Amino acid sequence: MTRASPRTYGYAARIAFVVELAEQLHAYGTTAQRLESTVVAIAQQLDLDCEPWVNPTGMVLSFSDPQRPPGDSDTTRVIRMAPGEVDLYSLCEVDRIAEEVMAGALDLAEGHAALRALDLRRPGWRGKTLHVLAFAMIAAGVAGLWRLPWLDIATAATIGLLIGLLDLATRNGQRLKEAGDALAGMLAGFVAIVVAGFVAPLNLNTVVIASLIVMLPGMALTNAVTELTSQHLVSGTARFAGAVTTVLKLTVGTVIALTLAQLLGIEPQVRALRPQPDWVEWLALGTASLAFAILFRAHRRDYPLVMLAAAAGYLISRHAGVVWGASIGLFLSALVLTAAGNGYARWANRPGAVIRVPGIIMLVPGSASLRGLMTLIQQQDVTLGQQAMLAVLNIILALIAGLLFGNLLLPARKHL
Repeated sequence: MTRASPRTYGYAARIAFVVELAEQLHAYGTTAQRLESTVVAIAQQLDLDCEPWVNPTGMVLSFSDPQRPPGDSDTTRVIRMAPGEVDLYSLCEVDRIAEEVMAGALDLAEGHAALRALDLRRPGWRGKTLHVLAFAMIAAGVAGLWRLPWLDIATAATIGLLIGLLDLATRNGQRLKEAGDALAGMLAGFVAIVVAGFVAPLNLNTVVIASLIVMLPGMALTNAVTELTSQHLVSGTARFAGAVTTVLKLTVGTVIALTLAQLLGIEPQVRALRPQPDWVEWLALGTASLAFAILFRAHRRDYPLVMLAAAAGYLISRHAGVVWGASIGLFLSALVLTAAGNGYARWANRPGAVIRVPGIIMLVPGSASLRGLMTLIQQQDVTLGQQAMLAVLNIILALIAGLLFGNLLLPARKHL
């Protein structure tokens, strides 16, 4: 049966579809420039003029009908939303629904209902269990990639599991959610200090950072600078401020834990030891890649692709960094993964984020930013803090250059 063209539907119905689409994309962590480009493209296909203004905590969508006199049909929607989280499955579903509506395979009402149905998806006990376990897997995987001793890896995994449970408990409570980052930092710092004080010495700060790696806003920092470079100044500034605030809250939590340990007379024993062989690093890479596929909520059929992208990002950066330097390694990795994501979007007609996001996640400067701030506060040495922050800046610059030139090397046909 031939479906009616979307252009034949009422003005209000077309606006409602675009608004729902924009809300879904915002909820799944789409950056301002990609969201705005997608909304404008869909609106044009629905014979609407749309001027979007997007920031991390909301958006303003102004609509008009080009077939009517100026000012006669102006409609503005102001929408307040929480910052989005990466959800690759839902992002792909939104893209599929929009494509089918534009092609006439779904009518506008069916497409709108399908978009709204995505809000009703709630993880069952299996999904929640996997979510919590993924925190532990990433912490253990990152500790293994850094070749820490087995006790350090086990401690990081245990803390990661506890933080996963904390995240599950605070997700639906506004008061606890606001303090969630600080509570996670306190938990990570105190558990690591107790193990280092009563069991055996640890690479203390490194274990804490590995266990908090999921909470770190490295992707937010990278997205913020990307938005700034694309002239989305308000959104980029707000996202950057949010990322810095998250790092501050995590650092405050760890400092509180250290202060509490001192008051209790606990003296952690610190060592610098990284003895693991190569096979541990490979095992850790596979573990971390699988955990990111779970946390990014990819569809099961996309797990191999997401894992391959995450592993490729790390391996290109690491091996190219050994030959040409760390910054060039990061640049090449971001360039290759961005071009690969754009190529995948062209070939498979699906969002390139399926490759781009997991590929870059291993490169983002979250751990470096937290380490720099912890060093600054613990040692009260501005010089060391400045050096760490300069390292963060170098990472961000290399990533942004890779993203920009990756898009030049192979432009994307899809905005997502």
